[in-house]
Amino acid sequence: MSRRGVMVAAYLLDWMVGDPEWFPHPVRLIGKSIYAGERVLRRPGQSAAVEFAAGGALTVGLVVATYVGTAKIVAWAGRRAGWFGVATETALAWTCLASRSLHDEASAVVDALEGHDVELARRRLARIVGRDTGELEEREISRAVIETVAESASDGVMAPLFYMAIGGVPLAMTYKTVNTLDSMIGHADERYFYFGKVAARLDDVANFLPSRLTALGITAASLASGDGRSRAAMSTWMRDGRKHKSPNAGQPESAMAGALGVRLGGENFYAGERMMTPLMGEEFPAAGRKSARQAIRIAAAVSGIGLVAALLLRRKA
Repeated sequence: MSRRGVMVAAYLLDWMVGDPEWFPHPVRLIGKSIYAGERVLRRPGQSAAVEFAAGGALTVGLVVATYVGTAKIVAWAGRRAGWFGVATETALAWTCLASRSLHDEASAVVDALEGHDVELARRRLARIVGRDTGELEEREISRAVIETVAESASDGVMAPLFYMAIGGVPLAMTYKTVNTLDSMIGHADERYFYFGKVAARLDDVANFLPSRLTALGITAASLASGDGRSRAAMSTWMRDGRKHKSPNAGQPESAMAGALGVRLGGENFYAGERMMTPLMGEEFPAAGRKSARQAIRIAAAVSGIGLVAALLLRRKA
């Protein structure tokens, strides 16, 4: 089977099966490796330079190990038998995608809101966001769903498809390692400011193109829906996409704000610490559960657009 065939099979498998908790997902192994590496490389009293070097060594080491290891597994499976090689490559590609899990987890939050069970919505939301959810009301829960759906459409769908198209499963899995490193140690807080700096900057580079492709996909999905908001999606993206402190997170979020005609950003709390994020679509009203549901539909459409774009990119590669 060609790489394009593997991408299609993995995409369909992702939508059919999702991310079952019983499956030994490679990202969980990556996470355990990061945790173990941090325990070995970090010591109390390290200087900023030593922390920076240790975090950089962990990041580079895991990135290289992931690419080489995945390439060797795919090659080994292919030598065993043709069908086994295809099955192995497809299974690994499937684990790089998160369309179904994103849809299901976000939908569970909105389902709870529609059932007027705010407490359940808070608990379900806590599964997919890093911010504190215990005191959030419906509008803030809806905003959080929209923001995480927009950003996850990039790093959970568009980016893996993009890297799969240009470098196969080994490069897609390497991207997942970069993204996991950033989520675990790429924080600008006191603990990880130096140790996670290489991981954070590498994630910025890896997501630069995919985040913008996702914003473009959101604009295209809005155009295809016929709701007349594609122009607002584009203009809000062009105006607000660079407001976010992250060079990438604001791209899909601003496009989604325009596509839905809702205001995103504002006050969030992380472990009790208040943080302000820039407003996207400041002129629009606050988000609600209807706009959150619409965001989920747009993200699903973006995943299909991403697959088509990846297949076209692979054809030219």
